[in-house]
Amino acid sequence: MKTTKPNNRRDFLLAAGLGGAGAVAAVVAARGVPRVAAKDEPAAVQPTGYRASAHILKYYKTTEV
Repeated sequence: MKTTKPNNRRDFLLAAGLGGAGAVAAVVAARGVPRVAAKDEPAAVQPTGYRASAHILKYYKTTEV
């Protein structure tokens, strides 16, 4: 009598997950490092942090009691 291992759902899902991860790795490796264009002049400094813009101030006025 020949014994065979039945197909296991866990094995299938594991193989599918590994195959998907391998495909993603291949796409990322094929793209390589993105190139950044050199600029002659420095970039303008963008303000960081919280800024109360016009629509924010309008909202604040609607919340006053």
